[in-house]
Amino acid sequence: MNKGPLALRTISEAADALGVPQHVLRFWETKFTFIRPTKRAGGRRFYRPQDIDLLQGIKTLLYDRGYTIRGVQNLFKEHGQKAILKPTGLGEAVATEQGLVSREEIAVEDAAGVGQPVFVRTDIVPTMGLSSEMRESFLNIAKALEDAQATLGRQIGKAGRRS
Repeated sequence: MNKGPLALRTISEAADALGVPQHVLRFWETKFTFIRPTKRAGGRRFYRPQDIDLLQGIKTLLYDRGYTIRGVQNLFKEHGQKAILKPTGLGEAVATEQGLVSREEIAVEDAAGVGQPVFVRTDIVPTMGLSSEMRESFLNIAKALEDAQATLGRQIGKAGRRS
């Protein structure tokens, strides 16, 4: 039996929808105080659609964008749920090491010669005027840069442990 789009989901249904194990959802509840599923008799968790959206945003930030748990906590503290929820709440923003930054701010900094590492949110890449080939090329370059940065971070971490 299929549930309606506004129906509550059990933890197993939420975990299946997000593609993560149930214990991960329980762990995230301990780390992110803004995740508050409804609890019924016996402590059973039920997730509302907005809870699922929030969890999807957390998963994207942690797994796809390389944020740490503390980074997501800080992002929430500084920008609220709009920074974590689906990209519609973000507008034309990109995630940087300093948090969310508007594309206008980046353009001003680029013009002034001030650069900062940018982690492009591939789910909010502007498609205005870009062909599908150009957009795909852009996404591939962004992913390669993120991979290179992650590799460099691991190498620096290993070198620091050896000292």
